Amino acid sequence: MTPSTTVRSPLRLYGRDDELACLGSLLELLRQGGGGALVVAAPPGLGRTALLRAAADAHRDRGPVLYATAASTGRAVPGGGPVVPLGPSPAFGPPPAAPYPVTTPEALVRRLREPGAGRPLLVCADDAHTWDPASRSALALTAGRLGPGSRTAVLLSAADGTAFPGLPTLHLAPLDEAAASALLDRLTGGTPLGGSRGADLGPVPGAAPGAAFGPVPGADPGEACGTVRSAGLGAAPGPAPEAAFGTPSGADPGAASAAAPGADGIGIDPVVRAELLREAAGNPRLLAGLTGRLTPGQLAGRTALPFPLPGGEAVLAAHAERLAGLPDRTRALLLLAAAAQEHEPDGAGADALLLLRAGARAGLPRDFLDRALLGATATEGLLQRAGSRVHFAHPLVARAVLHHAPWPYRRAAHALLATLLAETGDRASPCTPSTPSPDAPAAVPRPGPAVPLAALVQRACAAPGPDAALAARIEAAAGGPLPHAERSAALARAALLSVGPTLRAARLAAAAEQAGLAGDPSRARALLARAGPRTAGATGPGGESAQGLAPYVHGMLALRSGPAADAREALLAAAALLGPHDPRRALDALLGAAEAAWAAGDALGYLEAMNRLGRTPPEAGLEQYRAGMCAVLEGRTAEGHALLRHCLDPAGDPGAPAALLRAGAAALVLGDVAAACRAGARALAAVRTRGPDALLPQALEHLAYAELRAGRHSGARAHALEGLHAARRTGQPNSSAHLHAVLALAASVEGPAEACAAHADAALAGAGPHGLAQAATLATWARGRADLASGRPGEAAARLAPLVGTGPGRGHFAARMLAVPCWVEAAVLGGRQHEESRELHAAVDEFASWAARTADPGAPAQLARCRALLAPADEADARYAEALAHHGRAGGDFERARTHLLYGQWLRRRRRTREARGPLRDALVAFQRSSARAWADRAAGELRAAGEPVGAPRKAADGPTAALTPQQLRIARCVAEGATNREVALRLSLSPRTVDHHLRNVFAALGIRSRTELARLLAG
Repeated sequence: MTPSTTVRSPLRLYGRDDELACLGSLLELLRQGGGGALVVAAPPGLGRTALLRAAADAHRDRGPVLYATAASTGRAVPGGGPVVPLGPSPAFGPPPAAPYPVTTPEALVRRLREPGAGRPLLVCADDAHTWDPASRSALALTAGRLGPGSRTAVLLSAADGTAFPGLPTLHLAPLDEAAASALLDRLTGGTPLGGSRGADLGPVPGAAPGAAFGPVPGADPGEACGTVRSAGLGAAPGPAPEAAFGTPSGADPGAASAAAPGADGIGIDPVVRAELLREAAGNPRLLAGLTGRLTPGQLAGRTALPFPLPGGEAVLAAHAERLAGLPDRTRALLLLAAAAQEHEPDGAGADALLLLRAGARAGLPRDFLDRALLGATATEGLLQRAGSRVHFAHPLVARAVLHHAPWPYRRAAHALLATLLAETGDRASPCTPSTPSPDAPAAVPRPGPAVPLAALVQRACAAPGPDAALAARIEAAAGGPLPHAERSAALARAALLSVGPTLRAARLAAAAEQAGLAGDPSRARALLARAGPRTAGATGPGGESAQGLAPYVHGMLALRSGPAADAREALLAAAALLGPHDPRRALDALLGAAEAAWAAGDALGYLEAMNRLGRTPPEAGLEQYRAGMCAVLEGRTAEGHALLRHCLDPAGDPGAPAALLRAGAAALVLGDVAAACRAGARALAAVRTRGPDALLPQALEHLAYAELRAGRHSGARAHALEGLHAARRTGQPNSSAHLHAVLALAASVEGPAEACAAHADAALAGAGPHGLAQAATLATWARGRADLASGRPGEAAARLAPLVGTGPGRGHFAARMLAVPCWVEAAVLGGRQHEESRELHAAVDEFASWAARTADPGAPAQLARCRALLAPADEADARYAEALAHHGRAGGDFERARTHLLYGQWLRRRRRTREARGPLRDALVAFQRSSARAWADRAAGELRAAGEPVGAPRKAADGPTAALTPQQLRIARCVAEGATNREVALRLSLSPRTVDHHLRNVFAALGIRSRTELARLLAG
């Protein structure tokens, strides 16, 4: 058997398994005597050269390799048979001192036209797009004719696929997050060398174990795909970067990680990691360059990150090379487009109308502008229009345009845009605050008239250096009613213009706060990393804000994505720092600390934060909410409920999302689920209309939970799913955990059981590490209720008993009472009524006390149902009747159906079969109306057992089981799941003797002798 061709390399590739497989297919075709051509197209830095090297290395043991580059010198490539000298091969060391004869593209074309002979030939032409048009055309024509019997394959690398039309093209995409993260680990020594190597990529003989994928000595390091040894990538003049990163020429590449920053075991700070990955945008060469220029302290998060991050100069220069050959008017438009993005949030692009006006003002022909902005042909595809926005095809192109434009041209572009924006007055906001900014230095003159924030940012881009007055104007204008993302970008620009480090840090922290509100926590953390560590004794302008604002932003970010206890402590500390000079943020910090304590199930911590809030009396509505919640938790229920009722219709701004969310929370504490749904819907509408984006997951969560309490399970599921998507988009894993718990509760009603288990497991996976007791309680309750629906009361009781008990596993103080009816039902149906009688009665008494205090209309019905389950036979009838009467007044199909099911099951067990059919029939219809499929199946099974045909069960009884009665089939399925006769009897409300009788008949009807055979038969 002939071994297949695999692309092997001593260099480490990241995220290129599919591309390597494609190259391997071409090489396998070549090995079998065929031929072909392939263009590897990618912008600079994505690794097209690295892939050509990997292919050359894989083929060199099977035949000659010709490696041509845009350089003018040539030499033979050693190893693997006769080789024609066709330019330097960067895969095999530095060129010798004496130059080799010059090899031209024409020579390569002549060689390709020769008949195939001898061993298979692989030709690699790197940067072939830089050849002259005649040579490119000849190469494309010749390569396109290669086929069976040619024994020649051609690999070309180019900046894009347009240089060689008609040839198969492999387009390289940026590395995905996982591959880029793995590369970053390797760059910083964060991953052992013995990690995963990726598909079809292994060491070659003689290669250093674990060698990093990067240029070998003497090669241009820039084109390495996922390179570790990227010495000098974008390096500014100064000390040789190898001293801090990478290996010197001739060194063993396997030792590359030894010199990498972070290789001493310190590791890389998560915030710094996120910023590097965001800035590199999946470009491995850029990632290596950025990482190589950071110090170990910066990588570990101990020192503030520089801005802009250094190390990308070489990649930007490579992008700029393509721009140099464009017409002057095209380069002018590209400069205006890049400059017009500077006042916009990341990824927003530029306003097409603004570009059109700027181009016309700059003297560009109108027909050219129309073609460039509408068709993109005039800019060779570098600009793309989407609606009213214009984007660069790749964000690095925009950065390259700005980086390499002469400063006078760039300044003129920003000045022109600032003038146009000021003339239109778009998004203008007063630049003169009513009171001086506490962060502004005293020497700054009073700002002038209203100017649009975008115009001020463009002026800032044109500023040659720090400008305290302009920075103060931007900061004041950013306080207006603008999108949070725009405010964040403006404040970050103001920080760059700030004179002192303390004021700069305060403005960066303010920019981080706005980024967090915009739903971009990664950007917020990156801005905080640029601000650097705070010191308690910070003095000077903005010193107070620098002390308190950064911890406040850290705490608010942790509230949505970190341990709840950490968030609480951070926000309490921030409130103490902010209190003397920023009471509004101090109040928000205390409310955030209280929210964190609530999520963690820490009632004392919640009271501490809310009582501290009372030291500085807030506005009336908030004070009533604070006092009411404290009164309820301290046992003064009547007083607390009276105060909370005043919060259901918030005074002041009727559309304030925070006030509406508090109104919904107050309604849930009161048990007024209808008011909670109304407040939740209003809060959601307010967030959709006014923002902030970061509040959308919470608004959807509150509404979904209120709908669950109201029995609107399908609506709760829809809103929770939307909230889950919003939480993922805005980087809020804690909100995701809460929303997974809501979805688990909805699935415990509607099914399927697998969905309930998946959502519950996801909620518990997030709740455990971050101490989210409320999410954990709701998820566990959901699993227990799903067990009840599936007829597994024993498992349900085991899950729910710790939640409603008083031991260490006690559930969340605000949610545990909701699980009591399910636990009582599970314990009674599971036969634990006598052994846990004391605990059951104690739980029901506690539930009765809670039901007396709450306004939840369903609580009295559930209490009566619990008492019916525990009542002696002569009282149970009356208790069930009482429960059904309460249900009639409260409404709600699902809970009423559960009571009908339990009542019918109780009647059937007492051989009152005819009476049982009515409640069971009502239960079945109500479950079907509620889309509670598993519960409907359970009711249908009970109804069939009562002698009323209901129709075929969901799993049709075909084959051997067709001979079984419905009751026998139910028993057979329970036994096949592993249940004992006693467990089956408890599950189906039968006696063990009845189960044994039916099981004997099942064995006889199916012709089997054991439970194992029965399980096999039903599984098949």
